[in-house]
Amino acid sequence: MKIEKLIFRQSYLFFGVFALLVLTGFWLTYITRISQQENYRMHLHGFCLFAWCAMLIAQPLLIRRKKNAWHRRLGTVSYVLVPAIFFTTTDLLHYRLQKAPQLANGQYHFAALVFFSLLAFAVFYGMAIYQRKHAAIHARYMICTVFPFLTPATDRIIHIHIPALLHYAPQIDGQPLAPVFGFALADMVLILLSVADLRAKKRRYIFPFALALLLVMQYGILHAHEYAWWQRFVQWFAQ
Repeated sequence: MKIEKLIFRQSYLFFGVFALLVLTGFWLTYITRISQQENYRMHLHGFCLFAWCAMLIAQPLLIRRKKNAWHRRLGTVSYVLVPAIFFTTTDLLHYRLQKAPQLANGQYHFAALVFFSLLAFAVFYGMAIYQRKHAAIHARYMICTVFPFLTPATDRIIHIHIPALLHYAPQIDGQPLAPVFGFALADMVLILLSVADLRAKKRRYIFPFALALLLVMQYGILHAHEYAWWQRFVQWFAQ
């Protein structure tokens, strides 16, 4: 199937796989323990992200069924949902950092994972909205919004179901960095999408741009804890 048809007619399957990863990752840590969560922050954050997953699946289905007006109406909900994702995510991070008896490299790394992932997501979402009148470009950027949010799901899946993989991960203070596997998955999918676009001679710059941005994000996440300026920022944020 040509990539244009794949993006417009089958992308709901791609988003469905992402939602399945999220459900699998959070099934044992959140969904089956929903009444045992510490406070409302976990529920607000979870609701926003599950709502985002549902929207990602619904939007291409509406296009597939030629419900363009409903697609646009549902899209306006993202103007509220995306700021809510930012607020609930940073609020939950702030809560967790405050609970730490002392900030160390693990906390600095986790803060970088959250902030840099949100930044990459903001770039992809912002470009998708900016290009909303150009369907082919808009759809590609919406696909890219998935990649910064892979690691919360893949980290949990690996820790729970495939812990042997952690022996091959780099470490910070003796703790394995499971996000590297989510990074690798995102990079491989983007390479495949870039090659498909290149072969079809369609919109060739979007997926390579997304890959380059993710590589910069990933480098920053893996090394931010080494820099004093980042440590000072996280300390300020935690306070």
